[in-house]
Amino acid sequence: MAKRANGEGSIFKRADGTWSGELSYRDDDGRSRRRTVYGRTQIEVRAKLDDLRERLAAGAPLKDATMTLAAWLDDWTAKALPASDRKQATVDLYATIARKHLVPLLGSRALDRIRPSDVEALIVAKREAGLAPSTVRTVYTVLRAALDVAVRDGLLRRNPAAVVKRPTVERRDAAYLTADEAQHLLEAIRGDRLDPLFRLMLATGLRRGEALALHWADVDLDAGVLRVRWTLTRTSRGLQLGEPKTDRSRRTVPLPRSAVELLRVHRIRQADDRATAGAIWRDNGLVFTTELGTPLEPRNVLRRFELLAQRAGPKGVHLHTLRHSAASFLLAAGTHTKVVQEHLGHSSYAITADIYSHVGPAQQREAADRLDAALRW
Repeated sequence: MAKRANGEGSIFKRADGTWSGELSYRDDDGRSRRRTVYGRTQIEVRAKLDDLRERLAAGAPLKDATMTLAAWLDDWTAKALPASDRKQATVDLYATIARKHLVPLLGSRALDRIRPSDVEALIVAKREAGLAPSTVRTVYTVLRAALDVAVRDGLLRRNPAAVVKRPTVERRDAAYLTADEAQHLLEAIRGDRLDPLFRLMLATGLRRGEALALHWADVDLDAGVLRVRWTLTRTSRGLQLGEPKTDRSRRTVPLPRSAVELLRVHRIRQADDRATAGAIWRDNGLVFTTELGTPLEPRNVLRRFELLAQRAGPKGVHLHTLRHSAASFLLAAGTHTKVVQEHLGHSSYAITADIYSHVGPAQQREAADRLDAALRW
């Protein structure tokens, strides 16, 4: 028998050649307790006792939970996730990620058996499966968030995902339209029922949800501005009006004169729709609605735009391309990046500068040309 000094625990060699260790401690109620650990070697047992002492000192559970990750994810998605301050659309996304990507690969693994290397293997497997880098990062984010709550609830001492590097997403220049491409697009959508919506998004850089949630009460055509206060999303609970993406997303956006006239005409057309619908009109105060006044379905808006964009010619044009194009036009016209940041509602200057770095070289070329013309070399 080898006894450890200073009351740190005792280590014994057993008759079968294996080792055991005992640690005495007091629980939260002051009662005397004893914990025994086993191992093939004295070193292994000593390490386990050290781990127990560290857990006691940190107020952590003496033993990690043996429930499976799948069982924990069921509990997490039913309780902690909905109780968080995440938007409903994010709650839905996280629950889907857990069900589709985490449970199949790690669901049968006990919480106390998940290692950082398992998290890394998950990331590799998802990359090899062809998932987009942003999706791989979201898979990691969901796993880490779920295990963070497991640590909080005393099921784990440490989060194995926390020591794994967050998957990176390689930055790509934002896809945008040239002036000629934008003109072709405007011709392609002319006359469509959603024409005013798409034109406003190109003129202002509004996100889809922001444009679909726009209320007439937030539009001042005399002053030529609109306020972004809401966003419309499809969730498991139906269409929901919610807070904008970030605090900076709450903003006032100036309207070009063409957009002001566009909205004036659109308001008259909407009044005609209201008169035609009569008693079945649903007055939600929204700028863009169905023929009955109800909110537009975001997915239908996306599908309609992609169909119309195919007629315009350029490939890879998506609804978000309108937002990027609006920003690119502003920057190319010499608008300061800080102003564009506030116009788009980005949370930081760095995000705007990074996403639209492709506009910089053209501005630098213009500046060099102006310098060349200013002096007699």
